[in-house]
Amino acid sequence: MYSQIDSNKRQSVLLMMVFIAVIIGLGYVFDKTLGAGDYSYVIFAILLSFGMTAISYFQGDKIALWTSGAKPIAKEDNAYVYRMVENLAITNGIPTPKIYIIEDSAINAFATGRKPELSSIAVTRGATEKLTNEELEGVLAHELSHVKNYDIRFMTLVAVLVGAIAILSNIFLRSQWLPRRNDRESGNIGAIFMIVGIVLAILSPIIAELIKLAISRRREYLADASGALLTRYPEGLARALEKIAAENQPMKNANHATAHMFLSSPFAGKKISSLFSTHPPAEDRIKKLREMA
Repeated sequence: MYSQIDSNKRQSVLLMMVFIAVIIGLGYVFDKTLGAGDYSYVIFAILLSFGMTAISYFQGDKIALWTSGAKPIAKEDNAYVYRMVENLAITNGIPTPKIYIIEDSAINAFATGRKPELSSIAVTRGATEKLTNEELEGVLAHELSHVKNYDIRFMTLVAVLVGAIAILSNIFLRSQWLPRRNDRESGNIGAIFMIVGIVLAILSPIIAELIKLAISRRREYLADASGALLTRYPEGLARALEKIAAENQPMKNANHATAHMFLSSPFAGKKISSLFSTHPPAEDRIKKLREMA
């Protein structure tokens, strides 16, 4: 378990470094092509991206809960779920998060909040009714691990970097009508930079999105390992994932903006390539969990 956790942390840091390298490379090429000379395009793109992300950073948890139709509960509303979350939070050394129920028959759950003191956990009615005690405990431990590992904050930072790349690329493609210093002063070199810039402007947002998805999948593996460590019973979450995969039931309020937050993809139907999925394949997660036992 500890090896799995350490491996995921190292690879997440590596992917973040790739992100930063992509932004620096884009800034250099775009500046050479557009001829600003002061990296103003890069600075503007990053500042604008941070501004757009600020709302999701500070209000994203409320938006996610609202869009999923989650309703808050107190201990007297569902003592079974409330006590289970409370006990796991105490064991995990974090404050008990606010608890929400989503009136949906699909089996799923998600956690949100940029730090443990402001966290919330939402679980579907289907999960509380269809999962055994050990299976539900495994699901909740997984989500509490996201809170403990600051995954929400980490993924928000990733969103900022993705936004910076997308905005920078868009600015470049829309600025092609402007006169460029490199074309006037360096002739063929300027033309080469122009071609490279256009290719990067088209491909960079796609590459950034793939990196984001890779990081998201890494955080799921990390939460699986952390949750198993918390309950000391990996089989519980493994069985829950088996039930979700066998049921293959979509959630009523599923949307792409919050899909990466859930325990399992809230969409159903044909499996898409793991390259473009927000979650690792269920069979891989189950295999890794059972190897931890």
